[in-house]
Amino acid sequence: MDLGLDGKVALVTGAARGIGRAEALVLAAEGARIVVNDIDPEGADAFVRELAGAGHAAAVAVGDVSLEDGARRVVAEAAAAFGRLDVLVNNAGAGGRHLGRKAEDLDIEDFDIIVRTHLRSTFLCAKHAIPAMRAGGFGRIVNTSSMNVTGGGRPGVTNYSAAKAGILGFTRTLAKEVGAEGITVNAIAPGYVATDFIATFSPEKRAVITGQNPIGRFCQPEEVGALVAFLCSQQAAFINGALICMDGGKRDFHWGDA
Repeated sequence: MDLGLDGKVALVTGAARGIGRAEALVLAAEGARIVVNDIDPEGADAFVRELAGAGHAAAVAVGDVSLEDGARRVVAEAAAAFGRLDVLVNNAGAGGRHLGRKAEDLDIEDFDIIVRTHLRSTFLCAKHAIPAMRAGGFGRIVNTSSMNVTGGGRPGVTNYSAAKAGILGFTRTLAKEVGAEGITVNAIAPGYVATDFIATFSPEKRAVITGQNPIGRFCQPEEVGALVAFLCSQQAAFINGALICMDGGKRDFHWGDA
């Protein structure tokens, strides 16, 4: 299937590694010109060199998109890199030490950084990308929610669940604001994806997680990339305000020691 992405310009946030990297690779394979955003200059530059070495058009836009000035500048650089901006994939977000505690034990800083890097960055990038998409008469915005929203959350990630639920509400409302202008806004809800982060889990924890999944394995990053590419395509023009689950069919949480 020709997705009609040849020559389109796609900005992927948090794209130097993990899911964002896979999304950028699939979009590039479909002919899109890629703008790699990340807060890691060396990682972003290395990935752009890798894309260019494989024959893909790519540019870099380093910056913290959870800040107003950072998001404005990154979007402007993305639009200037190839003269237009057609696709925004909001993937950036923090995690790690900011997760894993119940709400009553959370510091306000740990709550705020998760909401800021996931939800506020999604809002800011979309806000600044819409005028460029409107000028080109085409736009695709794909936001990253989580199975923590579809599955009702799990203890220890109230900050993350709140941010990802906010992304879903933002997506559905923004879709109604800009849909008539040829700009669609959708969200994806991945489950556990086999990134470097998952590799840090113990074998026992990985076994618990995969054992509770109907498909019996982790989602692969390139599978998320394929879904994103489809949502950015001409064929997905009538999909707007949707949440697409990619969790292997898992909708609840019985994690035990996981």
